[in-house]
Amino acid sequence: MSNFIPLQELLSVPDWYKDGECQKHDQDLFFPDRGGSTVKAKAICNSCKVKEVCLEFAVERKERFGIWGGKSERERRAIRKEQRLQTES
Repeated sequence: MSNFIPLQELLSVPDWYKDGECQKHDQDLFFPDRGGSTVKAKAICNSCKVKEVCLEFAVERKERFGIWGGKSERERRAIRKEQRLQTES
């Protein structure tokens, strides 16, 4: 598995992004300061129709910041770890 992401893909906005509930809210909610609350952002994500694809996108890209698909960076890291363990067994 390659860690290389083409620049064009990095700079492009996925088609599903425009359908995200996050587009109707202040983006700062989804990028709280360290130790800040993620409750509102996660609640918004939980009602979003693109939640699953958003989470998958963030996990695959190893997104380090923000709430994506209702999960924090720490939660996404745990998902990646679980995926690695499953592929190793």
